[in-house]
Amino acid sequence: MIIMRYTKIITICTLIAIMGLTHAQEPDSIDLSFDDPGGVETNFDANLDSLQELWYVGESVDTIETVAEPEEEMPLLTDELLMERLSKIPSVVPLSYNTIVRRYIEMYTGKRAELVKNMLGLADYYFPVFEDIFDYYQVPVELKYLSIIESALNPRAYSRARAVGLWQFMYGTGRLYGLTVNSHIDERMDPIKSTHAAARFLKDLYKRYGDWTLAIAAYNCGPGNVNKAIRRSGGKTNYWDIYFYLPRETRGYVPAFIAATYVMNYYSEHSFVPAKIDLPLASDTIMVTEPLHFQQVANVLSVPLKQIRDMNPQYRVDIIPASLSKPMPLKLPDTLALAFIDHSDSIYAYRDSVYFNSNNLSVSPTRYSHSSYAHVPPGDNMAAVHYKVKPGDNLGYISEWYNVRISDLRYWNNIRNYNIRADQKLVIYVPKSKLSKYSNINNMSFAEKQRMIGKEVSPGTSSTTSSSVQPAVLDSSNYIYYTVREGDTLWDIAKKFPGVSDQDIKRLNNITDVSKIRPGQKLKIKPKA
Repeated sequence: MIIMRYTKIITICTLIAIMGLTHAQEPDSIDLSFDDPGGVETNFDANLDSLQELWYVGESVDTIETVAEPEEEMPLLTDELLMERLSKIPSVVPLSYNTIVRRYIEMYTGKRAELVKNMLGLADYYFPVFEDIFDYYQVPVELKYLSIIESALNPRAYSRARAVGLWQFMYGTGRLYGLTVNSHIDERMDPIKSTHAAARFLKDLYKRYGDWTLAIAAYNCGPGNVNKAIRRSGGKTNYWDIYFYLPRETRGYVPAFIAATYVMNYYSEHSFVPAKIDLPLASDTIMVTEPLHFQQVANVLSVPLKQIRDMNPQYRVDIIPASLSKPMPLKLPDTLALAFIDHSDSIYAYRDSVYFNSNNLSVSPTRYSHSSYAHVPPGDNMAAVHYKVKPGDNLGYISEWYNVRISDLRYWNNIRNYNIRADQKLVIYVPKSKLSKYSNINNMSFAEKQRMIGKEVSPGTSSTTSSSVQPAVLDSSNYIYYTVREGDTLWDIAKKFPGVSDQDIKRLNNITDVSKIRPGQKLKIKPKA
C-alpha cells in the first residue's frame, strides 16, 4: 500500500527523496524478532473478503468449477520442488525462496484457495491491461502480481489507512501521478489510469534504487523507510540484508509477492480452476459528452446497474459529470456499445429531470409550515386544493386535469418515484383565480375529467380500465397510434413493436426533443411488415 505525506512538490525525484512514511510508522525501536509477518496476510484476507461484494464475482459463485479429488495424493511440496518451480518462472525480479515465502504459498494454496480461484478468473480481465501498460513503460510485466497483494484485484479495495483501488494509492500520491479525486470521480479506482500511475511510480522507484526488489519494498512502505533500513544496516542494499530493519508489514510484502507469482503460474499443479467471472472480456469505451446517470443507461439498455458500476468503478455516485469540453469514458460490454450510440438521445433524455435538475443553480429559501406537505411554492396568488387518488389514476392524468407539471406534483407531495396509491391525498397548487374550477375535480368521474381537458372517453370507460388496456390502436391506414404512458421513453415504446426503432418514431412524429413527450400524447407508429 502507498501512503505518502509531503509539504512541497519540487520534482518527482525530489519528492521520492524526501518521502518516508507509509501506512506503517517507523518504530521507535527495531523489532528483530523472526516471527510471522502477519500484516500483509491480514490485509490480503480483508481484500479477498471485499472482493466477494463485486457483482461479477457474486454472480459467478455458482459457476466455480470444482475438481474431483485425485485418486493419488498430490506430490509433497518440498522446498526443492518449490525452488525448482520458482527458478523456471521468467522474471527480472529475483524470486528468492525461504520459509517466509513458503508460508505465503501455503496460505494461497490452502485456507484462501477458493477465493484465489476468483482472482485467477479476474486475471483474464485485468492482466492483459496491466501487461500492455507495463510494457509501454518498460516495467517488468511480472510486477502485475503486486496487484494481488495490494487489492486482491478488487478495484474498490479500501485499506484501513485509506489507500484505494487496485494499486492502493493514497490521496496525495494519486494526485501527484495525475489521478483525479473529487466528489464524483476517484481515478484511483480506474483500472487503466491507476495502472499508468503505478507503472510510473514503480519506474521512479527503480531509478532511485537500481533494484526491483527494493523498489517493491519502497512501493509498500515508502522510500524513507527503505532509506532508514539501508542506513541502519550499514549501507547494505540487498533486500534480505535489510529485512529486519524494515517495518514489520513490509517484511512480508516481498515474500507475499514471490508467493503470488508462484501461485498464479503454478495454480494448475494445485488443481485450481479459475472461476468463471461474469465480467465481459470484450468491452468497448464510449466517450460521454454530457452528464449521464448510470440508471439512465441501465434502464434504457436493460443492463444490470451493478454491472455498469463494476465496469466503471471510478465514478463514485453513479454519475458521469461529462461535458463537451471534458468528455469522460463509459465502459460497456461490446455488445451494447453500438446500442448506446443508436439510442443515445433516449438514454440522455430518460428521466433527465429526475437525475439532473439544472434549474436550481440560483435559489432562495422559502417558508413552509410543519405539515405532511413539506414543499410549498412561493407566491400569494396560489391556493392549495386536495385530490383523493382514485383507482387507475396516475400522475400523468392528474397533471393534465390540474394543468400542472408532474415534477411539481412529485415535489409538493414528497413522491420519490412515480407510484401513487388509491385513496392517497395529494396537495396541488393552482391559481386562486381558478380555484372554483379545480375544487370540483375531486368529485368528477374519470370521463368528466377527461372531457374537461378536451378528451372524449368511450361509454363505460373508467380510469381503471383505460389504464390497463394496451394503449395502441390500428387505424385503416395501417398506422398504429400509441398513447404515451407515464415513464415511457421512445426506446421503451419502440421495443413494443418489432422492427421499429426510436428514430423511426421520431421521424414519423416530427419529434426534435425526445424529453418533451408526455403522458397522454398519441404517437403514430408504422409497424414493420
